[in-house]
Parts: sequence; structure tokens; C-alpha cells
Amino acid sequence: MAAKKHETEVEGGGRFDAVLEHILIHYRWVFVLLLLPLSLVYDALLYVRTWVVFQLSSAPGKHALKVQRVADQVKQWKAEGGRVPMCTARPTWQTMSFRHSNYKKTFFTVNLNLVDILELSAEKRTVRVEPLVTMGQLTATLDPLGWTLPFVPELDDLTVGGLVMGTGVETSSHKYGLFQHICVAYELVLADGSTVQVTKESDPDLFYAVPWSYGTLGLLTAVEIQIVPALRFVKLQYDPVHSLDEAVAAINRLLALQDNNEFVEALMFSKDEGVVMTGNMVSCADWGKLNEIGRCYKPWFFEHVRTFLKTGPAVEYIPLRDYQHRHSRSLFWEIKEIIPFGNNVLFRYLFGWMTPPKVSLLKLTQTQAVKKLYENNHIIQDMLVPIETLKDAVLFFDKEVEVYPLWLCPFRLPSEPGMLQVPKDSMYVDIGVYGVPGKQGFQPKETTRRIEAFVAKAKGFQMLYADTYTTREEFRKMFNHSLYDKVRARLKCEKAFPEVYDKVCRKARD
Repeated sequence: MAAKKHETEVEGGGRFDAVLEHILIHYRWVFVLLLLPLSLVYDALLYVRTWVVFQLSSAPGKHALKVQRVADQVKQWKAEGGRVPMCTARPTWQTMSFRHSNYKKTFFTVNLNLVDILELSAEKRTVRVEPLVTMGQLTATLDPLGWTLPFVPELDDLTVGGLVMGTGVETSSHKYGLFQHICVAYELVLADGSTVQVTKESDPDLFYAVPWSYGTLGLLTAVEIQIVPALRFVKLQYDPVHSLDEAVAAINRLLALQDNNEFVEALMFSKDEGVVMTGNMVSCADWGKLNEIGRCYKPWFFEHVRTFLKTGPAVEYIPLRDYQHRHSRSLFWEIKEIIPFGNNVLFRYLFGWMTPPKVSLLKLTQTQAVKKLYENNHIIQDMLVPIETLKDAVLFFDKEVEVYPLWLCPFRLPSEPGMLQVPKDSMYVDIGVYGVPGKQGFQPKETTRRIEAFVAKAKGFQMLYADTYTTREEFRKMFNHSLYDKVRARLKCEKAFPEVYDKVCRKARD
């Protein structure tokens, strides 16, 4: 009788799990709606804390103590024999990337509580911050003071550390380069527990090796970043294009006039239709042309952009911070898969003020079934290719995945030492592919392998926050490891930290 009862309970539990899994897969928006207030509360508390700490100027005094705690943990690792490599203790669900990094389960984890803006210097035109400071924190602090970063990677929760150790690109990158190119100094705790301040003058090898190193040369504890004067608005010009050739020609023409265009990007809604956007910061707006796109009741920005395919060219004035985070509310266009009705006008007025849900909470509540479904039916990739290959690249992505919109963001790649070595200063373009493939027969590994091969042949680079299926040999051919290997040997990193490949390859995430 007891056995019978146990079997019934197991069967009942199995049915409950199956029902719950069905809901999580097919009605995930129900759970997302529950996460929206939590996301809002988290952001509110973070911004209040940031404002209080910045006003009290308490962060600089406490920073040295926090760094010493990091150094003490590294020394503890050494005292225990350094049996396994080190990494940060930050849970993978807290990161913006949709990947899960399982290597943290076996590594020696170092706790970092480095979340504050430390110092703003108008004289030096720099801001010094800890690595877990987000883009949302920075713009909320800097913009009211009349300063901003030369460019702001637009998702609110992207951290400075992630953008340094990985990379970041934005619509003024055709002038300034990648995020690493607006950084002037790094503070790191090294494998021996020492703390160093690094500039291109004090230690050029380490300075140029840090970007794209993914925490495998040392633990980042502070970054000094360039700032520029901020104006109130961005004057944004929308120009629809109705062929791929027209889009490529328009982008190249605008890049030739880069001194006249502070911001350049394009959204392609098919291989034959898109909108090219150019903008400049201005101090005032024309009457009747102000569009506060950051308001919760406003349509998602990419859907707003789509309307110009029908209405034709136009000019709008957008508040600076609204422009800087124009893709945040819709997570570019990923939110349409998470909340399919999220752009409905009724939803925007009732719940839009709580969007978007935090990626970290989405990951935290993700079941294995949802994770598997997502991996097999979804692609997130940013591929950096020479501007000369743009047309071929768009056609290739259309053939392989047919995901739209495509984000096209041109950027200047200087000829500097480091992982991304090019023989001369060159213009590249980031092609952002985010969404559910329209092509039948999409296979994550096989398709991504073909994309990686195309990018490698084009002398391009793959952003490493997403799935990477290259072999170690292919990876080292795509990214120049000569300086990186030299610095790792000099700093005795072999046992202390894994190689970049061992942190970013797909095997490290399974």
C-alpha cells in the first residue's frame, strides 16, 4: 500500500513538473510579468545607492580596502597551493550574456564588490570607476553634470569590466573605436597578489593585452575612461534604403564625412530594406520635433525606426540619455520573443514603465528545458568584419539564418598591439544578429561554425560573449596571441588563470 502511494506521488509530481515545464516554455510571459516589478525595484535601489555614494564621495576612500580584500583572496589561493585556476565569484546568471559559464563550479572564485563610480575629473576629462559599474549608472551620473562617455554601449546593465575584458561598440565607434580605445588606465590585482596601475606609458604590453583577455591576465579592479562634454539632445536623421547596395553606399558615404556625423548606425529589416541613421549632439531642439523615446508608453525604438520605410526620410530630436539607451527597453529586439505583446499600446501604458525584465532574472528562472529550447531555436552573435565585406556578409547571414532586424554599426579599428591586430587603421562594421532564425534547418553548432569560417576568411573577428565553436587552432588564428602569450608568461598566469579560449569556448559553457 505504501509503495502504491509512493508511485502515485511520483506520478503526480511528474505530471506537475511536466505542466510547469509546458507553462515555462509556452507561456513564459506569465513569469516575465512577475519579474518586471522585481527588475524595477532592483534598478531603483541601485540608482539610489549610486547617487548617495557619489554625493557622499565615500567610494574613493573605501576602494583601497575593497581592492586589498581581492588581493588577500589571491594570496589565500597561493597559500593553498594554487591547485585550480582563479575566476571571479560573480554568478553567471548576473551577467548580461545569455550563456552559462560552468567552469566557475570548479575554479577558485574571488569575490569582488566593486560597483562604484570613484572619481570624475573635469580637468583630465576622465571618470574612474570600478568594473561592475553599469552603463545605466554612468549615464545617470554623468549626463546631469554635463559629461558623457565618447560612446555608450546602450544596454543599461552592461558593465565596464565586461566591456573592457570583452568588448563594446557603439554608433560613434567610427570615430572612437571600440570601448578599449576610450580607456586610459586599468588597475589590476595580478596572480602574485600585487596591485598595479597600468597605462600605455607605464606598461604598454599589459595595457594593450588586457582588452579581450576575459580576466585571464589579472583581476580588474578599476578603469579610467575618457569623457566628453554632453549636450541635451541628439538630432537624428532617418534615411530609408530600399536595396542592399543603397544601404552599403549610404553607410560608406556617411563614413567619408565622419566629422559631420557623430553617430552612424543602420537597421536592416530585410536584405533589401533598412533605415540608416546619423546623429549629432545639439543643445536645443526644434519645436514639434522632440521625441522622448525613453518614455514607457513610446513604441519600441526598432519598431519606430521601421515606420520610416513607409513615411520616408525624417529628422527628430531625442534627449541624450534616451538616445544612448534607445535599444534598452526592447533589449534591441529580443523582448518580442520574451513578451510578444509588449509593443501593444495598452501594455506599454499599463506595464511599460517596468520594462525591460532584467536578463539576469530571466536566466535565474530559466529551466533546463527553456535553456535547451532557446539554444536550439535562437541565435545571438556579433561579428566584426571589414567594411569592404559588408554586402557579402549581409547576404551570407540572410542565407544562413535570415534573422531581422540586423544591426549594422561601423567602427574604426586602430592598428595597435593586442588580440585584434590589423596591418593599418581600418574601418570595420559590427553585424549584430539577435533572434529566431527564419531559415528552416537551423542547427546552432553547424550554422555557427559556417558563420565563424566566413568571418575568419574575411579577416574579421567574433565577439566572444556568445557561443564560440572554433577549435583552439582556429581561435588562435583569428585572434593574435603573441602579446597575450608574452604577458601571461611574464606575469606567471599559466596556473593562476585559464587561457581566453578555455573561458569562452562552448565546452566551457556546457
